[in-house]
Amino acid sequence: MRNVLEAAQAVNAATAAKPVDVVIMAAGKGTRMKSKLPKVLHLLAGRALLQHVVDTATALSARQVVVITGHGADEVEAAIVAQPADSATGFDLEFVRQAPQLGTGHAVQQAVPLLRDDGIVVVLSGDVPLTQAATLQDLIAACDGQYLALLTIDFADPKGYGRIVREGDAVQAIVEQKDANEAQLAITEIYSGIMALPAKHLKAWLARLDNQNVQNEFYLTEIVKFAVADGVPVVAHKIKDAVQVAGVNSPVQLAELERAFQMRLALQLMEQGVRLADPARLDVRGQLQCAPDVSIDVNCVFEGQVNLGEGVKIGANCVIANTTIAAGAVIYAFTHIEGGQPGTKDFIEVGADARVGPFARLRPGAKLGAEVHIGNFVEVKNSTLAQGAKANHLAYLGDATVGERVNYGAGSITANYDGAFKHRTVIEPDVHVGSNCVLVAPITLGAGGTVGGGSTVTKDTPAGALTVARGKQVSIANWKRPAK
Repeated sequence: MRNVLEAAQAVNAATAAKPVDVVIMAAGKGTRMKSKLPKVLHLLAGRALLQHVVDTATALSARQVVVITGHGADEVEAAIVAQPADSATGFDLEFVRQAPQLGTGHAVQQAVPLLRDDGIVVVLSGDVPLTQAATLQDLIAACDGQYLALLTIDFADPKGYGRIVREGDAVQAIVEQKDANEAQLAITEIYSGIMALPAKHLKAWLARLDNQNVQNEFYLTEIVKFAVADGVPVVAHKIKDAVQVAGVNSPVQLAELERAFQMRLALQLMEQGVRLADPARLDVRGQLQCAPDVSIDVNCVFEGQVNLGEGVKIGANCVIANTTIAAGAVIYAFTHIEGGQPGTKDFIEVGADARVGPFARLRPGAKLGAEVHIGNFVEVKNSTLAQGAKANHLAYLGDATVGERVNYGAGSITANYDGAFKHRTVIEPDVHVGSNCVLVAPITLGAGGTVGGGSTVTKDTPAGALTVARGKQVSIANWKRPAK
């Protein structure tokens, strides 16, 4: 008994050690999308359909990812290569082209020269974006390094899908819709288009394909009959979640998957304790991390990387991209925060207990300290505001360094651009800038100073001083307007 157990453990260890190579079919035109953009580059949750599939390969710890391109190949390949590098990927990304396009089997044949014999190959589709890595891990486990494993599902209406033909529990074939007889058309278990199998078997079976079928195409599904003929067991891993195998062929299907993705994510957030006013009106187009007691009102969009601290409140109709918002901050309705990429100076930071909005705009490089107030119709770009600084109304702060407790008046702006170069404005702590002022950079306002309303300030101001720079008011008595 012990020897049998040890042998089984050795087989399991060998299987676990087998590398995984992923092949992604992404050559189709997507005629029903009615778009010049290749189908696999249409966006779901802010990322290309194909990129979702590549991301799944990352989660599988794949050794190699081979993407088969065809229609719009240059554009597709450039888009995937242009994605920010992730040191956690660890796989070799390679491309092969299918031209002409003669079926799914013909597509995978193009990848054969790049596949190594020692791996398990997982075949995916570039227009099926929401397959979960855990599902594929189960499929790989079912393959066990030696079998042909198919991902299947039961559909009440299986029209258009290849049917799983069994004898008892054993899979004997996959029959395409156009080649199926009446009895086979009644089968509800369908092949999802996803499989896992040893690379050495895949190569041998692909070499035996022919196109003797209604569509005169080389079907990848034909390898099932070769496996049966060679005595290699064909196993089916059946799931119930249709979203994981749903493909995108039209704008309608893309919209349906978008809502399915967002609802799934909304439920996950609520299970973590996030308060969503309406889970059906949330859009996350990147990564949203939430600490406890975060609340989010309706119609908010989160893009890139957004981190919300404990107790943060997001008002309705906000768009927030690439931003960290610290604990206790409140972002009021209709605020637009557009940070740059994480790790760059353009990533936005909002400090603890800050107040932003409504109708405010934070542009790349805005850094707000604790308890900063940015009010309605205030725009901040590439500027740092220290603790307690306030710009409550109708103002612009660009390329500015603002000290603690500064009060920045309504209608005031930093004139930071001279037509060729940007210049910086420094406002030291406890300065009060009156309404409708123009601060012509480069300039420094000394600590504790006051700038009178309506001033255009072109020179540095002393600490503690009142500075007024405006024309003398003149009134002309009995003045008559011109008349026609």
